[in-house]
Amino acid sequence: MFLDKFTKKPLIIAEAGVNHNGSPELAHLLIEAAAAAGADAIKFQTFKAEECAGRFAETAEYQKSCAVADQFMLLKGLELPFSEFAELKRHAEKLGMLFLSTPDGTVSLDLLCRLDVAVIKTGSGEVTNLPFLREIAKRQRPVILSTGMSSLGEVQKALAELCKGSASDIMLLHCTSEYPAPPADCNLNCIPLLKQAFSLPVGFSDHTEGHEAAIAATALGALIIEKHLTLDRNMAGPDHSASLDPQQFAEMVAAVRKTSVMLGNGHKEAAPGEKANRQLVRRSLVAAVDLEAGEILTGEKALIKRPAGGIAPEMLQHAVNRRVCKSLRADEPITWQHLGEVVKVEP
Repeated sequence: MFLDKFTKKPLIIAEAGVNHNGSPELAHLLIEAAAAAGADAIKFQTFKAEECAGRFAETAEYQKSCAVADQFMLLKGLELPFSEFAELKRHAEKLGMLFLSTPDGTVSLDLLCRLDVAVIKTGSGEVTNLPFLREIAKRQRPVILSTGMSSLGEVQKALAELCKGSASDIMLLHCTSEYPAPPADCNLNCIPLLKQAFSLPVGFSDHTEGHEAAIAATALGALIIEKHLTLDRNMAGPDHSASLDPQQFAEMVAAVRKTSVMLGNGHKEAAPGEKANRQLVRRSLVAAVDLEAGEILTGEKALIKRPAGGIAPEMLQHAVNRRVCKSLRADEPITWQHLGEVVKVEP
């Protein structure tokens, strides 16, 4: 499976998206910033405005700061020439990152397949675009399906369409398609819900401010974390303010990696560092007073204290009423070597 190729979990995708503002030079700088921040992959968007939006598609609320008439004009200004994507892919791979890009139609899908991208990553807006999902399935590549704005039933229909084709290695991303997404709208409990509902790997496409949601998603089992990256959050453009700058992104990567390590393997057993503490922190039977050889160890003459070098507390009833065969000082751990036969004590 696709995710099995990566030793680090979760897979961290730097979503460059359209934060290059249509500039190939900025796109290459984003690749360098993503690599320096520790991302496993970088993702762009491959589109022609004519494929994406009609001239009557109004801008979303978060896009209005761009001061353009409609989505078509906005996207037109954010296009990267298709001729640039091969070099962007080479650059990312040279720096050890996976190159991804979201197609927005069959023309861009065909381009990405010619470039031999390892996985097709869809945008949340395509969940109900079943004809396009059918086209994606025909390409027989792994698919990452973003699920923002969708219901469980809509995700089920999208998956059914992908599975009707040749798509078999499918991953889901829980997503809240707001920019930035308010914490109350994150609904991170959908991560285990999607995993349980569809028995597929699930990740999180994070549009919140900061990186707390990415940490929480990792703790909930997200196997992919996608987060927008920008060179400067104050740049003009629709997604910059909901993105992390390179320093913030590096901090997120470190926090996610640390969280992943902290989750452990789920087996309840003593950690290596704990084993050294067991002897000091656990308790055992100790002498309550100085005991001479020949005395009988009664319950009043034994206490349960640290350290754990003596007889275990659970064996107390088997240790009392035995004859002491080796002298003990008060507080000295009692071992079986200190005790002899059981002595019948008269009531």
